[in-house]
Amino acid sequence: MITPTSLLYPDAFLSPLAIEAAVERALDEDLGRAGDITSLATILEATRAQAILVARQSGVIAGLPLALATLQKLSPEIEVRAHVRDAARVARGQHVLTISGPARAVLTAERTALNFVGRLSGIATLTADYVARTEGTRMRICCTRKTTPGLRALEKYAVRCGGGFNHRFGLDDAILIKDNHVAVAGGIRPVLERARAHAGHLVKIEIEVDTLAQLREVLESGMADAVLLDNMDLATLREAVRLNAGRLALEASGGVTLDSIAAIAATGVDYASAGALTHSAPNFDCALDIEA
Repeated sequence: MITPTSLLYPDAFLSPLAIEAAVERALDEDLGRAGDITSLATILEATRAQAILVARQSGVIAGLPLALATLQKLSPEIEVRAHVRDAARVARGQHVLTISGPARAVLTAERTALNFVGRLSGIATLTADYVARTEGTRMRICCTRKTTPGLRALEKYAVRCGGGFNHRFGLDDAILIKDNHVAVAGGIRPVLERARAHAGHLVKIEIEVDTLAQLREVLESGMADAVLLDNMDLATLREAVRLNAGRLALEASGGVTLDSIAAIAATGVDYASAGALTHSAPNFDCALDIEA
């Protein structure tokens, strides 16, 4: 029997604990106190069913481990044959999973399983579209912390399935000094001095700047590892790359869209972060069709 982890994209880790916790929360939300009263009322206990999870559009699949875990949580008798695994590119109409087992469990799991696959495949597909527009450059597309509360690990995994990269996962794994930190701390140098004094030797420090003058101050300080270039136009980004001369990692942020990403990549920045990868990805159209 296949397991949820066997369907993961092999180049991107997603904790089995995160899968289990997400599935339990989603099923608890859907089943409530009395369970699926529709299936209980209309389907005999011994009835079995076979279903196909099918892609109704082309794109990049993600979330199959969550769908499988949902099905297996409701019945250990359910058998699943996977035709692809996460990060695969699929065509419209392509079969993704073949599912067989107790009909009640299949019907009860249907919406939760599709919600996971639709949401995560939507993120992976949008990310792949961004990545395709930067082909031939060295720039990496990154997500942000603008994720659905409680689903960050899943959504950031989906970004990786689409060929993107992850920014920090939370407030605890990197120092990112934003404009408000600079304002409250009293300026570029004071805020960097405090950050550098506090940071461990493995903690990176990135600072946001709005102007080339601020970038020069950061470069002169020698205390940052990366600079976030906030809402700069293309000409300013190119000048920032020239001033930096390869010393620090440069990240473009703000106004990063499918229409602008190719031009941003051409400026020579190292990274571009786009909250849209997670907060605005359209749902991937998929369905669970019962075979007669």
